[in-house]
Amino acid sequence: MARFDFEITSDAAMGGENRADLLCEMGLAYATGRGRPVDLVAAHKWLNIAAIKGSDRAADLRADLAATMSKTDLAAALRAAREWMTVR
Repeated sequence: MARFDFEITSDAAMGGENRADLLCEMGLAYATGRGRPVDLVAAHKWLNIAAIKGSDRAADLRADLAATMSKTDLAAALRAAREWMTVR
């Protein structure tokens, strides 16, 4: 699991051509439990970052996901995305 996360985030941090798509896929993986346990906070975090990087698909998925989340979980996801963005 961690290897997948590292590969996706490394490509994204290096400015790869498909970074928004890769980040969107990461969010979908967490949202659906594909290859990892379902984690909606992590899913929203990655979808949010992908949307910021230009993915319209991620923005739509993020909005749908946010509608199902508690305010506490949504705040945690936004905080995690902000922290990730400030480190990179």
